[in-house]
Order: sequence, then C-alpha cells, then structure tokens
Amino acid sequence: MFVVCGEAIFDVFAAGETPTGLLLDGRVGGSPFNVAVGLARLGQPVCMLTQISKDFLGERLMRVLQAEGVDTRAVQRAGAPTTLSLVGFDAQGLPAYTFYGQGGADRLLSPDALDALPAAGASVIHLGSYASVVGPGAATLRTLVERARGRSLIAYDPNVRLNVEPDLAVWRAQIEWMLPRTDVLKLSEEDLGLVYPGRVPADFAAAALACGVGCVVLTRGAQGAVAWSGAGRVEAAPVDVAVIDTVGAGDTFQAALLTWMAEHAALSAGALAALSRPALGEALSFAARAAAITCSRRGADLPRRAELPV
Repeated sequence: MFVVCGEAIFDVFAAGETPTGLLLDGRVGGSPFNVAVGLARLGQPVCMLTQISKDFLGERLMRVLQAEGVDTRAVQRAGAPTTLSLVGFDAQGLPAYTFYGQGGADRLLSPDALDALPAAGASVIHLGSYASVVGPGAATLRTLVERARGRSLIAYDPNVRLNVEPDLAVWRAQIEWMLPRTDVLKLSEEDLGLVYPGRVPADFAAAALACGVGCVVLTRGAQGAVAWSGAGRVEAAPVDVAVIDTVGAGDTFQAALLTWMAEHAALSAGALAALSRPALGEALSFAARAAAITCSRRGADLPRRAELPV
C-alpha cells in the first residue's frame, strides 16, 4: 500500500472572457493529490493522508478520490476552506501559480489522522510540496516520517512553491531534515536552483547519497531526467511531445517512477540499492513517457496503465 501525504486543492484556469469578467475552469489538483490519483490510475493500491474541507469544493475532491479508487480512510474533514491555485501560462506553456490558501484545510492535518492509516502499514510513503512546510500539518507529516522510518520506503518531492512559503531557508531546512530519512528523492532542476543557487547537481546528489538517500532523481523538463544511485549516474532522454501544458508533469513522473519500482520489486531500501544502472534507466524512461502523456493534455490529466508499455 502506498500512502500519499499532502495537499488536495483546486487549480483554477482562465477559460475566456465574458462581458463583465472571466470564465474560470476549476480542476482538482495539488501535487500529492495528483500523485495519489496517478498511482491509482497506474494500478497501485494507494491511500491519501490529508485534510479536506467540508465545503462544496472539498466534496468534489472526495468524490474524485473515491471514483479513482484512492482509499480515503485517512482523509480528515474540516470546516476550513479549500485552497485555490490560480494557474496562468507563459509562451512556453510553463505554469505560474497564485495561491489563496491561508487557513486552508490542506495545512491543518492533525496527528490523530495517523491513527486512521491502514493497520497493515504502508510499503511506501510519499510526501512533499508545501503541506510539508506550512501549518500544523507539516509537524504531523514529520511525526509520520519518524514513525515509518526503517519500516516503509520514504519518497520525497520538495515541489517548492515560494508563493506559499517564500522563505527559502524553510525549504532548505525541510530538505536537509528529510535527506537522512528519504529513500527516493525526486526534485526538479528548477527547485534545486531555487533552494541551492549555483549548486552543481552532481555535487548535490553526492551529498544526498552520503546522507543515506538511495536514489536521487532530477527532472529537467524538455532535457529529460538524470538519476544517481549507488550504481552510478543514469540519464533518460526527453520524450518528443506536443506540449499543451506541464501541469502535473512532475507528479506524473513520480507516480510512474514508483509504479515501475513496484512492478519490479524494488520498493525497499535493499532492492533500491541493488538496482543496476540499466534498470534505473528503464525506470526513468517509463516515468518520462508517462509525464509526456500528461503534458499532451490540459491540466493534470494523468495516464492510465494501459497507455504505457508493459
């Protein structure tokens, strides 16, 4: 069982103008929410750990999780509002986000939510994004990581959002706290440049591996992806695709990477350490193909298993 932890929100896209305003297209989202849905679509058993509002947006979030087959037993419900993320795009189709979420439900996860997790425990815990650095929910997630350390594989994606938490020192402190507690670290080239300006990726990866991380994966958009593990360095070439937008691409990559590992019995620290360079390259290529499918569609519309090679 995968347990995915973090925010569940609405991405709101401009959909045109009216005589007196704008048309808006609201879509379910949030990086961890997308990863949970992505894992379920790829045939993996997954439980979501988050807090979701009781407002009409929260009800929609719950219905989507349930329709996608995500286990919602560990979803807390609260009267706090649902966070909104307004999404705009530049000429290259890259998204820019403006968040309206102060006091939002996704930041308020309390420790008693951990009691609702599956009794058998999780084989993998994935966390990251802003829910890991803001509000009382961040402390709850740290508690979970400490409890699960050594018993579950820990996957982490910082997914830095400075318009939610603008202090880079907060993000840096969270990454450095997570390094000795993380088995699979996935981050984007943009995130690395924000948090560690001028840091050479290979140097960062070497430091992360020295802290105990089993595998470091750096996504580079149109330049593909690169990974480092005890077996060495591996690159995956970019996948040619007509990009509609890149919303959810990184989340798709993470869900597909973890799915490949599940399908190849690599979801333990020992199995991860035993992965050969060719096998890790296959994992990156599988994840890149999945992310390319999401980029070819509007919003975070992640692929299903049948859309990817066996």
